[in-house]
Amino acid sequence: MEHLNQIHAHTITQGLSRFTYIASKLLAFSASLSSSNSGHLGYAQKLFDQITTPNVFDFNSMLMGFSKISNFEKGLSLYTKMRRIGVDPNSRTFTVLVKACFVVSLLGQLHGQIVRFGHCSDAYVTSSVISTYSKFGSMELARRVFDQSVDKNVVCWTSLLSGYCNNGLISEARQVFDEMPMRNDVSYSAMVSGYVRNNCFYEAIELFRELKTCSNVNLKGSLLVSVLNACGSVGAFQEGKWVHLFIDKIGIEYELELSTALIDFYAKCGFIRDAQEVFDKMGYKDVTAWTAMIVGLAVNGENYLGLELFREMEEKGPKPNAVTFIGVLTACNHETLVDKAWLFLGRMFKVYRISPEIEHYGCMVDLLARSGRVKEAEMLIKHMPMKPDGAIWGSMLKGCLVHGYVELGEMVGKVLIELEPKHSGRYVVLANMYATIGSWEEVIRVRKMMKERDVVTISGWSFIEISGVVHKFIADDKSHSQSRNIYCVLDQLKRELKSSSIAQFSTMYF
Repeated sequence: MEHLNQIHAHTITQGLSRFTYIASKLLAFSASLSSSNSGHLGYAQKLFDQITTPNVFDFNSMLMGFSKISNFEKGLSLYTKMRRIGVDPNSRTFTVLVKACFVVSLLGQLHGQIVRFGHCSDAYVTSSVISTYSKFGSMELARRVFDQSVDKNVVCWTSLLSGYCNNGLISEARQVFDEMPMRNDVSYSAMVSGYVRNNCFYEAIELFRELKTCSNVNLKGSLLVSVLNACGSVGAFQEGKWVHLFIDKIGIEYELELSTALIDFYAKCGFIRDAQEVFDKMGYKDVTAWTAMIVGLAVNGENYLGLELFREMEEKGPKPNAVTFIGVLTACNHETLVDKAWLFLGRMFKVYRISPEIEHYGCMVDLLARSGRVKEAEMLIKHMPMKPDGAIWGSMLKGCLVHGYVELGEMVGKVLIELEPKHSGRYVVLANMYATIGSWEEVIRVRKMMKERDVVTISGWSFIEISGVVHKFIADDKSHSQSRNIYCVLDQLKRELKSSSIAQFSTMYF
């Protein structure tokens, strides 16, 4: 800012400020700094007010400044002034205004202005309108704008695709993807990341395999992050390992997000030493990288190493955040560490001023219930500052089932099925608890309740990776091409297990 003041002073002393071009350049530079300091925009406003006949570029500079500090009202007021003095907006004007819009009704009015001034044929303006309608969840309007657009480039197609993904309409997104006349690395990345965000990990990996055969698409860091997330979620180790080797082969820079995704991938696949190797090779490690490593150690049974790493983070790493403490509490998932978990929960606020959220209380309830301290978990739920959710009550119910707290479990189960009446797992655990004490009438009652409420039991599923190919198995599925052979092998395994003393089959009530 000091240099800008010096330049501005120089233009005045040299008599250059009267030149519109120089004044516009100073204004544009000052407004571009507004996101870092609102005072810069005040300075830009003074420069703008000194221009006797501001043009559309001057107005756009100020609009961009207001957009950066999220002041859409002032931006709209400036647009009104712009029209009042007879300056016609251009495509840049509308792109800035549309992206800053925060009310869907105002977006409709802006779209009307876009049509009026003939900018609806501009693909970048159209893509901005589509993206903003999508942000509001108005996918029908976004689709209408897309269909009415004459010049649809890959940006427009990708905006619509991303909108569907962000609103959970993954089938519609895939249909748009398949209809695209041309795809690039951005559109592929949008579809893969959309699959991952909607928990369609198998589909994400399949699309990535297709992508690897496309010569016109660059495999960039953001896309590889999404692929690694998918691989970690289904345990597709060979595919994820290919990604790591590919990164090394072509020399992609190990940015923070990519390195953290590798740590998370290896940890989820159970290769914690590989995750540790990636972590150790990182130069600068942000809080997300430290947290990923702590969580990875915790979920792989390396509880004490996870807590030791947290101690190291406190000494020489970044300040831990709320997510870090979820990892720390997860690392206390051992009956000898439950008391330490209480200390960490208190340390969150006392040392770091982080107020425990429902996820932290959920971790504590789960730890207490698992270790048999069910009554302690019950007291914690009663004194929580927020209403417990289904996950917390679910942990309590499982604790009651495992440790024989039938009366408390019955109460918790009733709360759960009223809180989540369509969650089949809640009914199953409650029925199994009744079955353990031989209360068969209650088992029948719970099953009848499920039928009356049209609760469908979600089929179990699993993934396995063989020779780089991920195979998905769903309980009672007959659609697999090898289903006959699969069931023959399964029946043979059952017979062998039943005849051995290695395993005993429990009665299945659902």
